[in-house]
Amino acid sequence: MDYLPDDNSRYKDVDYWDERYKTEQCYDWLGGFSKFQHLLEKQIKKEDSILILGCGNSSLSGDMYSTGYHSITNIDYSSVCISTMSARHSDCQGMSWHQMDVRQLSFPDASFDVVLEKATLDAITVGEKSPWEVSPDTACFIHKALTEISRCLKPGGRFISVTFADPFFRKRLYARTEYNWSIKKYSYGEGLEYFVYVMTKGEELSPEDAALERKLLEEIKSQPTRVSTTQHEDEEDFISNIDL
Repeated sequence: MDYLPDDNSRYKDVDYWDERYKTEQCYDWLGGFSKFQHLLEKQIKKEDSILILGCGNSSLSGDMYSTGYHSITNIDYSSVCISTMSARHSDCQGMSWHQMDVRQLSFPDASFDVVLEKATLDAITVGEKSPWEVSPDTACFIHKALTEISRCLKPGGRFISVTFADPFFRKRLYARTEYNWSIKKYSYGEGLEYFVYVMTKGEELSPEDAALERKLLEEIKSQPTRVSTTQHEDEEDFISNIDL
């Protein structure tokens, strides 16, 4: 695949995406809408206001619009992407496109019924040397994004995260009382399994997820100061994980 970066850390780099979007027409990480449509239809009403994070050049927004979801706001931090996709879907009334950082959403509180991301957070975390321990910079990035997502959700709204990350690793990021949401997990895919997490604003964490949060907080408090290693560990190729 011509668009593979030299290093997975470049998935965080807007310059990489700007250059990629100049020539790449469409790519759907984790499969197209039809692969998990049966799961989304149980969570999203046709009249819901929907925010799609890191929309990229995916067919997701257009496919959802064709299915009857007409109130869709798309954001991406690549200006090239937003310009291209806005022109491509200029005939879709009710669909809008904005260049924006997920850590600084310029929407009022309680703006959306649904916030949806597909592999956007995966792209942020894929450069980590180990899934067991997210670096402070990445943890801060994710926390800012999730705080903004929670802020922009209406009471009872759903944050839907489509990802290759299994519950052991992804729930460690989502299970925080301050986000004010519950977590439910679904999956799809044959051979490779992908996951759909649904966080509902205003619902409490389950006893299991609350216990996970307490455990993680205790681990943070008990951690001694660590000296980072200089040894570079081989990273598994991101694309091999998510390509259907």
